[in-house]
Amino acid sequence: MPLVVRCPICRTEVPWEGNPHRPFCSERCRLIDLGAWAEGRYRVPGKKIEPEDKLEDDDDDDESR
Repeated sequence: MPLVVRCPICRTEVPWEGNPHRPFCSERCRLIDLGAWAEGRYRVPGKKIEPEDKLEDDDDDDESR
C-alpha cells in the first residue's frame, strides 16, 4: 500500500511517492507555506539575539581614511 500523507496547508490526502510538491498537495499550497515563512508567521523558539556593539577598533580605522 503506497504511503499517503495529509497536506500541511489544506489537509487533503495525497500520495507521498511521485508527488512533485510533497509534502504539499499542489504548487498553490507550497506557495502559501513559503509566503507564511516569508511573512514571519512561523517562528523557531529561542532567545532573542541582540546585535553586537560595533568595536572601537573599527571606529579608529574609519577616522584614518
